[in-house]
Amino acid sequence: MPRLEVPAIYITVNGDDWENNIDRSDKLETVEAHPELTPEEIVNRIKNAGVVGMGGACFPTFIKLTPPPTAKAECVIINAVECEPYITADYRLMMEHADEILVGLELLMKGAKVTTGYIGIETNKMPAIELLTKKCAEKFGGSAYNVEVVPLMQRYPQGGEKQLVDAVIRRQVPAPPAIPVNVGAIVQNVGTAFAVYEAVMKNKPLFERYTTVTGKKLQNPGNFLVRMGTPMQELIDACGGMPEGDNKLLAGGPMMGKALTSTEVPICKGTNSVTIISDEEARRKEPQACIRCAKCVGVCPMGLEPYLLAKLSDVKNWERAEREDIVSCIECGSCQFTCPAHRPLLDNIRQGKTTVMGIIRARAAKK
Repeated sequence: MPRLEVPAIYITVNGDDWENNIDRSDKLETVEAHPELTPEEIVNRIKNAGVVGMGGACFPTFIKLTPPPTAKAECVIINAVECEPYITADYRLMMEHADEILVGLELLMKGAKVTTGYIGIETNKMPAIELLTKKCAEKFGGSAYNVEVVPLMQRYPQGGEKQLVDAVIRRQVPAPPAIPVNVGAIVQNVGTAFAVYEAVMKNKPLFERYTTVTGKKLQNPGNFLVRMGTPMQELIDACGGMPEGDNKLLAGGPMMGKALTSTEVPICKGTNSVTIISDEEARRKEPQACIRCAKCVGVCPMGLEPYLLAKLSDVKNWERAEREDIVSCIECGSCQFTCPAHRPLLDNIRQGKTTVMGIIRARAAKK
């Protein structure tokens, strides 16, 4: 496959100089100690620091905190589910920076002008559940804020916004263009809460994040605090180098990660994992005819019909694909993973979804 070449800017860094106004101390700052932090000031600092959704979507955080007049926020939900296999970056972040995360949650609630918060964590992370439950009781007990740690059963893809809202507050987000705030929830990743703390309290722009580097055959997998722009090859080298044999490199986890053709791809704000899968794990079996078993329908978390959407995309029937709600697909890969006929369902749906969304945008631009 030929490599795609695009214009780029190369920045040469001399030394490790930091801006003087960035607080690099370990002192925990509290909201109570900063009366100047109005909701508007909090949102402005988040915007200027470039904070985005750290779960992979990279949606600007300040926009989520300023919903349209037709929607009213009632709570902030921290997404600490991390349900995709292999990834543990958020878990390590919670264990090492629980206090900062809770201050970040408080800032998010104040910025959104709500007093209710939830932290959703799956039960395979019991130490994090116990730690945050204890610290929430210490920090928010008797305060104006009502914050609850919600243990959730292990279920993929519970880390999706709509699935998390349903699991935590039992409200269903309608199909696009509806978003969680339309049912009263603002969802933020736990890494985003930490980045908000650093942006607002430490005046630190978002230029580094916690990232998992993993793979069954990797010599020393681990979690790293990585600066944006660091080539993935450097992280792989820090883990003992690329395993022998043919390997597949993913930006992200094994279910939703995107395959890469080069290890020189840089870490960006949404890179929660660098996953290396061996050839035997990654190799697909030969696709066969659909046997109409409906397994893909049964596992779809959005209640769609993946077999139909894949077929409509394959034959380029964009009008019906839109009617069948292809844009609601969250690209979790559950349909393709469970298909006994090894059909490339997600591949076709992803292409169709991109095309249909382009058609929708073009139609809206003409109005």
